[in-house]
Amino acid sequence: MPTYAWLARFWSDSKRLTPDGQKAFLAAVNDFVTDLSQKDLFRKSLRVKGIQGKPGVFGMTWSGNGRVTFEYGKPLCDNDVHIIWRRVGIIAFLTSPDYAKPFSAKAFHLHSN
Repeated sequence: MPTYAWLARFWSDSKRLTPDGQKAFLAAVNDFVTDLSQKDLFRKSLRVKGIQGKPGVFGMTWSGNGRVTFEYGKPLCDNDVHIIWRRVGIIAFLTSPDYAKPFSAKAFHLHSN
């Protein structure tokens, strides 16, 4: 089962999502986790791809102009995938100068499903 953590900035971003945005994001995360758990390719509707010029940072689409960025972290148990959620919001957040800053171990919260 995949594990995950989030950066403090992700948490702050997520609080600004509308209730409909939160529902759409959580639905996309459910599909994302299903795909990770099956160790299969991501479904095309999620449009998971690398962020140009930011090695190791990936983006995923969730509903219209909703976007989230993430990176793969070191597995915490066995060979389970560990995801670090970086930013979430509408596409405009990708223009923020700090969306791809490296994270500090103090700046994220750990969870497993």
